[in-house]
Amino acid sequence: MLRRSMKSRKAQSHEWSLRILALRRDLELTQAALASRLHYSAMALSRWERGTHEPPAQGYIRLGNLADKPECFWFWARAGLTGADFSEISPERDKDLDNARFPQLEIQNIKRGKRTSNLRTARLVAIPILAAHGAMHNDEGDRVFDLDAAPADEIIAAPEAWCPNPSDTNCLRVRGNSMEPLINDGDIVAVDCAQTDPAQLSGKIVVTWQQETGLVLSRFLFVNGAQLLEGENRVYEPVPLGKSRNWRIIGRVLWWVRRAP
Repeated sequence: MLRRSMKSRKAQSHEWSLRILALRRDLELTQAALASRLHYSAMALSRWERGTHEPPAQGYIRLGNLADKPECFWFWARAGLTGADFSEISPERDKDLDNARFPQLEIQNIKRGKRTSNLRTARLVAIPILAAHGAMHNDEGDRVFDLDAAPADEIIAAPEAWCPNPSDTNCLRVRGNSMEPLINDGDIVAVDCAQTDPAQLSGKIVVTWQQETGLVLSRFLFVNGAQLLEGENRVYEPVPLGKSRNWRIIGRVLWWVRRAP
């Protein structure tokens, strides 16, 4: 029984290593180039292709974001994404899901009326929801300096148009009330970590890392050389940022979602 189980694991490992290798060849990339796009080392990618180490969930998500359909669904399913996360995609995309034939995907068929029958096929990307919190001015966030190092505990599917840099995008849960009524305690925000240039972000909502308070969600202001963090709730005073290395911009907030009450 143990021998059969080991054989099964070996075959499964061989499958994912072959799929990663095939994807890299389809993209016509070297190991170093693909690893760079995935935000992993070339050594890590080499281990995946050799089948000695399996990618983590975030690795599978990013592989899926680079793959065409239906191969992308295999990678996302491996990361834990289910068909229910794709409930708003077009009928053609549903067919591709059915053809993928992976038991990890539970296909959810949605009835569509005339209003949606003419929509174009949607291209979705999978975004990890990290097991980390960003705080507002009245609270402390998790002390995570690099979001790529934070584990994911859920995954959300979003339209590609919402994510200009999908491989650099992560979701965080937020706590606090200094951004109300715009963003509320418990909301989930999508953070594009490729957008970190202060000169391009004045007036935008960002997540910063600060040595004393961890991850902080605020509106960033760059006025006359001064850098400030401001809340939507005017009860809280703007927070000036010094020129020290005790803080940095993690990324720009692209959008946010919340459950209905």
